[in-house]
Amino acid sequence: MNVPSFTEASPLTRRQFLKSSGLAVVAGTLAPPKAVAQSTDGRVWVAISLVTLAVARAYPAESEWKVGLANVRITPEKPVPMAGYASRTKPFEKVEQDIYAKALALEDRQGNRAVLLTTDLIGISRAVAELVCQRIQDKTKLVRSQILLSSSHTHSAPMLSLEERTEAGVAPEDARNIVAFTHSLQDKLVDMAVQALSRLEPARLSWGSGVAHLAMNRREFTPKGVILGVNPRGLVDRSVPVLRVDSADGKLRAVLFDYACHNTTLTQTNFSLCGDYAGFAQAYIQERFPGAQAMFMIGCGGDANPYPRGTMENARELGATLGREVGRILDAPLKPVIGPLNCVFDHASVPLQQFSRVELVKMTNGPSWQTGNAKAMLARLDRGEKLASVYDVPVAVWQFGSDLTLVGLSGEVVVDYVPLIEQAIGPLQLWIAAYCNDVFGYFPSARVLKEGGYECRGLYTTEGFFAPTAQDVLVAKVRELAQRSGRKLAE
Repeated sequence: MNVPSFTEASPLTRRQFLKSSGLAVVAGTLAPPKAVAQSTDGRVWVAISLVTLAVARAYPAESEWKVGLANVRITPEKPVPMAGYASRTKPFEKVEQDIYAKALALEDRQGNRAVLLTTDLIGISRAVAELVCQRIQDKTKLVRSQILLSSSHTHSAPMLSLEERTEAGVAPEDARNIVAFTHSLQDKLVDMAVQALSRLEPARLSWGSGVAHLAMNRREFTPKGVILGVNPRGLVDRSVPVLRVDSADGKLRAVLFDYACHNTTLTQTNFSLCGDYAGFAQAYIQERFPGAQAMFMIGCGGDANPYPRGTMENARELGATLGREVGRILDAPLKPVIGPLNCVFDHASVPLQQFSRVELVKMTNGPSWQTGNAKAMLARLDRGEKLASVYDVPVAVWQFGSDLTLVGLSGEVVVDYVPLIEQAIGPLQLWIAAYCNDVFGYFPSARVLKEGGYECRGLYTTEGFFAPTAQDVLVAKVRELAQRSGRKLAE
């Protein structure tokens, strides 16, 4: 019997498969055609049995998931200053590419729901994110652990703020426009999440991983210390995890993919709004797979830059490179993802370094990455306030049955946390994302703190520098949540 090959990623539907295999569905079971039924050759029945098992495994009688999708254009109606480079304080001059927020809502067979929101933005702080999450909870009855916010960290998108701040050289009118844009963004994110959850339809999930060579470690060692530069021998995570979402009849509906690299192909000289390489990668995928929604998350790329970089052409080429690899993965056999979905969320109370006033004064004359935070800490002392000793870092883990664990870290996490988390909870069926829920600043490893450099600058939504022991506290929290979520941990 000629049995066609297929995978979870194949567009072949269950009924099409049965028809092409010469099998029929009788009273909900598989039956051979009449000619085969009359055969006395037991080998035929063995073949039929094997096919039956294969079909049952690949195509459950009832869909494991329901998925809802939504997206919204978030390009500002009025030009506002762009985020990411302190020297760039005037509004953007051109829209090279519209920017978007996108939602993926999930429901497993037990009725457990969750929603992932991705954004073409530099990062959403806790102040902005928690208001969004609370409103989503109020409208949908989700709990906080079932909501995951992610940003691409593009440096070619608008600033976000709930306060009119002009101290960084931003004009008063521009500061007002930033606040107005931020409030509008919050409204759009809430509405989009509600919309995605209202559109749940039967679906299948599958996932795989590839590799793309566009990240470069940027911690360049010099006689004067570590600078932002190019380090070809430095560690980077070049993996490309991909989650495929198919409708019940096998049509590709959505693609979620990840890459661990700053979205900084474009530098401080750029005044054109766009999603950088991640935005162009999403556009590439959506053009190649019409009707599919492409969504991007960023991994532990706090110490990685795109390479080469500097021009819009570079950004487009790097986006196409990443998009082609995602397309290659989608065309390959993928692993099915089965439920149930278990989402957990908590905070790691991470220690901050403690400094005397004398030490802080000295630090204000130190490296540029250190001075701003040191001055802010001195100002706090001058107001008679105590310096914080910890910062509560959000951590999320979504466990998809025994097939996949999604770890959602917050902040600009350096690449060392990939092997650290792999060692803590095991490297298999693992997807590590960063820049989720609260982009508060850089989260360095103990090694990076010892070496020094820009990634040691600490918090930038408030004041403080992380202590070397912060690494152990964060990894321990990830292990705790992974265990709570049901992941089988490494011994």
